[in-house]
Amino acid sequence: MSAGFLKVLNISITAGWLVLAVIMLRFALKKAPKWIRCMLWAVVALRLMLPFTIESSFSLLPSAEPIRTEAAAAAVQAVPQEPSAVREHVVLRSGFTSVDNAVNPVMARAAENMAETGADVLAAVRAAAPWIWIVGVGAMLLYSGVSFLYMKHQVRASFEAEPGVYVCDEVHSPFILGVIRPKIYLPSGLDGQSRLNVLAHERAHIKRLDHLWKPLGFLLLSIHWFNPLIWVAFILLSRDIEFACDEKVIAQLDAEGKAAYSGTLLAVSRRRRAIAACPVAFGEVGVKERIRSVLCYKKSALWSVLAALLAVAAVAACFLTSPKPMKAETAGMYAKAAPYVPSLPLPEKLQMLSIAKAAQQERAQEPEPDDMQVPISVNLRMWVDPRCDTAE
Repeated sequence: MSAGFLKVLNISITAGWLVLAVIMLRFALKKAPKWIRCMLWAVVALRLMLPFTIESSFSLLPSAEPIRTEAAAAAVQAVPQEPSAVREHVVLRSGFTSVDNAVNPVMARAAENMAETGADVLAAVRAAAPWIWIVGVGAMLLYSGVSFLYMKHQVRASFEAEPGVYVCDEVHSPFILGVIRPKIYLPSGLDGQSRLNVLAHERAHIKRLDHLWKPLGFLLLSIHWFNPLIWVAFILLSRDIEFACDEKVIAQLDAEGKAAYSGTLLAVSRRRRAIAACPVAFGEVGVKERIRSVLCYKKSALWSVLAALLAVAAVAACFLTSPKPMKAETAGMYAKAAPYVPSLPLPEKLQMLSIAKAAQQERAQEPEPDDMQVPISVNLRMWVDPRCDTAE
């Protein structure tokens, strides 16, 4: 198995645990500012980008490398008088002993015992997996490039209404296009208060650098396309980006302004299409939830913000680090029986008690003699009347 693909696979698995933790924490932080959620996804992105981890006793990961490729000596009998070959097999380190003990022996036997035809299925899978991964990455990047070119083609007839803002008849929803020099594109029929609300939202995207975060998220998704949890993370990131921008805009609005902003959301909302890497569109995802969030918005208390930041720091400490490896002497205690260590001599009084107890146990185990009935019969005859014998 390719070392690069194995590294990506291990990073993806460990990041999956972090994604699950972030999903659960999102529900616990419902009343916290929405930008806190974006910080949580930034921690996930950092885990996906870092090729290494720092060992820590706070880590909650079951294993730093869930899957390893190790060499195993397998006796290959496909050709007579051919020496045993050293083959590689996959070793699972999931952190759950019962799972590892059930899976690893099967994988080892499959690696050691080749079929009579000489076909090694596991070796074929290991050889094909990196190429399948590369093809998937290429397909995702190709889709991103085609999406970008399609959007550029749509806005080719746009005109600049004001600095950085373009109006186009071919677009039906406002969005931002561009990474280095982002531009705001608006549909031609947008004016009045709706136009002001849309521009405020899109400019909030640019201030928050969302036009960089979303393409970065899609790039990481392209690398880890085989992990369904990373797909879930990207979808939730897209939603949380919109929630955070809404919150940034409505923080300065009164009740009437919030109602007008909600109306704009509903007016420019469009049917959700396939995930796009480049556009950050206004009203793109979760319109109903966003309207409810806008109308029910309340400024978060300072203590809730501090508690949320503490939770983010705790998640980073527990899932950006890897567990410390078990010491050699400690691992030996679990791997084999402890060696015999002679005990120290007991004090004299304890020795005497031990000897007495052993003697008592020996006496208890001795069988009773068979001639015990003799003295009993003699004693009974002492009470028998002699005349009974005469009568007989």
